[in-house]
Amino acid sequence: MRFTGIVLAALFSFNAQALDHSDSVTVTSLLKTTTSWDGEPISYPSGRAEVTGLIVEIAPGGETGWHLHPVSSFAILLDGALDVSLEDGRIKHLEKGDSLAEVVSIRHNGRSVGIVPARIVVFYTGAVGQALTIKKP
Repeated sequence: MRFTGIVLAALFSFNAQALDHSDSVTVTSLLKTTTSWDGEPISYPSGRAEVTGLIVEIAPGGETGWHLHPVSSFAILLDGALDVSLEDGRIKHLEKGDSLAEVVSIRHNGRSVGIVPARIVVFYTGAVGQALTIKKP
């Protein structure tokens, strides 16, 4: 439970120095960015906000298949290793503990490249009724 609170604080860019905490609490910044990993600005959809958190597990050698996310999402690799490939050939390699702001409306494929399953916690910042993932036709 403590881990989830720290993850949410870091992902949604709370200022760690502004948190009033005792010496028994350690705050580690995981991600603070204004862009997704491909350099595009992060934006939020209009409508009633809805945040969805998921854990995605990909077996060693497994792939997500080509897809896109029409909403901003933020991920932390809990275990394993992962390559995220874009259609233009760019690849983002993640190791256990790495975080990223995912690309938006750009087709990509995730592939587990480690010897253990890639386990990813992902928070999607969409709107009520909005799709989180669209598979490539």
